[in-house]
Amino acid sequence: MSEIIKNRYEFVLLYDVENGNPNGDPDMGNMPRIDPQTGHGIVTDVCLKRKIRDYVELVKEGVPGYEIYVKSGVALNDQHMKAYDKLKVDPNKPGSKEKLLTKFMCDNFFDIRAFGAVMTTKINCGQVRGPVQINFSRSLDPIFQQEVTITRQTVTDPKEIEKKQTMGKKQIVPYALYRAEGYVSANLAEKVTGFSTEDLDLLWESLVNMFEHDHSAARGKMTARKLIVFKHDTKLGCCQSHVLFDKIKVEKIVENLPPRSYNDYKVTVEKDVPAGVELIEKL
Repeated sequence: MSEIIKNRYEFVLLYDVENGNPNGDPDMGNMPRIDPQTGHGIVTDVCLKRKIRDYVELVKEGVPGYEIYVKSGVALNDQHMKAYDKLKVDPNKPGSKEKLLTKFMCDNFFDIRAFGAVMTTKINCGQVRGPVQINFSRSLDPIFQQEVTITRQTVTDPKEIEKKQTMGKKQIVPYALYRAEGYVSANLAEKVTGFSTEDLDLLWESLVNMFEHDHSAARGKMTARKLIVFKHDTKLGCCQSHVLFDKIKVEKIVENLPPRSYNDYKVTVEKDVPAGVELIEKL
């Protein structure tokens, strides 16, 4: 594996959705998540991390060091047992091997190296805070939550065959442009998880391509539009993150109509970043 990162980073990801549900809210009948005070759409950090995990698993399947810790159909204790089995430790008596167990998990699971994990279950592998953190995404404008009625020719119960067809619902956003902001800490990478330059390249690749391999009828058309990275020339950074985030400005071009495409927005990337910071447009 390559060397551990030595620079702090911030990044801004712009992505959009067309006729789809980017992140349904189970407490609201799976309607697209929304800020009730402003009407702006919300996508959780957990949602984006899931897509990153799925992309890494797709492109790194079978590659040592790139297993995925949090995934469907796998119990976390079973993941922890891989460390205990490898180090030949009794799960009831971890003793002095606790740090080695945690290190094994960081070395072998990409998402633990990146996002950290709470592994203090019955089979304990410790707890780590990851260097990569992502804020909730927020739409640039208020969204319109729409529930579309659909029909199907099949039925579930044979007793309903006479009905010919049944009705259903799909929850969509006609169009929305979302903005996500994130951070990469070289300090946590060095002291905690060992997040490497190779891992970092894979993170950028994931952010650019994760929607391309996650298409579904429910999510509609989702596309990454812009990925702007700010690289500091030191481990601790050269300025506050909000100063850099403010360099990315997005404004709607047509004020009197609801946005229906990415071309309805103008994205401005100000190049006058503070000394010691490099602006890199990945997309």
